[in-house]
Amino acid sequence: MAQPPRARARRGTHPTIEDDTMRWSLPPSEMPTTWFNVLPRLKEPLPPPLHPATREPIGPDDLAPLFPMGLIAQEVSTDPEIEIPGEVLDVLRLWRPTPLVRATRLERALGTPARIYFKDESVSPAGSHKPNTAVPQAFYNKQEGVRRLTTETGAGQWGSALSFASAFYGLECKVYMVRASYLQKPYRRVLMETWGGSVVPSPVDQPDHPGSLGLAISDAVKDAVTRSDTHYSLGSVLNHVLLHQTVIGQEAQAQLRLAGEDHPDVVIACCGGGSNLGGISLPFVPDERVRLVAAEPSACATLTTGRYEYDFGDTAGMTPLLLMYTLGHDFIPPSIHAGGLRYHGDAPIISALVRSGRMEAVAHPQTATFQAAVQWARTQGTVPAPETGHAIRAVIDEALAARERNREEVILFNYSGHGLLDLSAYDDFLHDRLTS
Repeated sequence: MAQPPRARARRGTHPTIEDDTMRWSLPPSEMPTTWFNVLPRLKEPLPPPLHPATREPIGPDDLAPLFPMGLIAQEVSTDPEIEIPGEVLDVLRLWRPTPLVRATRLERALGTPARIYFKDESVSPAGSHKPNTAVPQAFYNKQEGVRRLTTETGAGQWGSALSFASAFYGLECKVYMVRASYLQKPYRRVLMETWGGSVVPSPVDQPDHPGSLGLAISDAVKDAVTRSDTHYSLGSVLNHVLLHQTVIGQEAQAQLRLAGEDHPDVVIACCGGGSNLGGISLPFVPDERVRLVAAEPSACATLTTGRYEYDFGDTAGMTPLLLMYTLGHDFIPPSIHAGGLRYHGDAPIISALVRSGRMEAVAHPQTATFQAAVQWARTQGTVPAPETGHAIRAVIDEALAARERNREEVILFNYSGHGLLDLSAYDDFLHDRLTS
């Protein structure tokens, strides 16, 4: 494949609008064929999940009522690379590899010498990074003869992705959507239903409750364990979910080389449970030259204010206990518009990286993230999801700091999803109805 010119990207200058070298694509044939497993590369092994009743380490048989054995094996695998099944690659290649783009207009607006690159995950059918794991999860469940999946969703991006993947594999999909988002984002529900998903607000037994991801997980798990034809599917937090997302970071590494960049100085992504953050950052973990930054909401600041301890993944205490940063499994966050970031805990992998100092975490209030998202829309043109706005806020702060230091820093971030089904959130911001 012919490689685009590199000189202008390396000098730190700001190219003209006509410059056509600011987008780097890979052909479908160059999509990664293995997932990058960070577990054997961590300095210390992750402590095991604990059984919710006995508080003893769980084994594969304990997880079998919820997950297929293919995913359970990936959850504990120490193989450095895990092969992606050909049937999964066939579906992922409908939109992958995703583009790497340089945000030259934002650079000019900020007057920064930093070079800002973003991985555009909004080009997937569901509009976010979430199908990267929804597709393999649906595939492994279909292989095991499962006919029906249940799940939770916050903003609706995960529910949309699993509904999409379930349609491809002929599975029923029942989605328990956090009630605050169910009411805020009706077109997310319509999108899920278009792909055949069945959507109900959660908690199902408290119609006046705004809900939380912890409560929605409890609803979905309760449903799954009562039916022999049903498994539960989780869109973040667990090791196998972050594993599936590493196609993002692996593609970015190849595309940065095409752009003439040896490595980024910093990799940034928003963080709720940790899936899109893990996807772009985990392949960079072995390279100590690269800083890793998680951007989370101040209203649900698990990494910056939470406790590092064993806690349940759901509110009812039905799931295994994970060692993670947590605000407590009974925490009910404010109904901020970034529904995908309203989770009380974080992935054990992400938590361990923050705990060890390998990853940093910053928290931003809702109004500051929408200011950044609108600035992005008015310079780069696209409308980011509210979750993605947290990453953009951190990127802008990093770029302004580079300007103060007069340093040609290379910033890479994950544009994890578009906000075209989140316009009510922008309406609230533009008309001064947002809380901080």
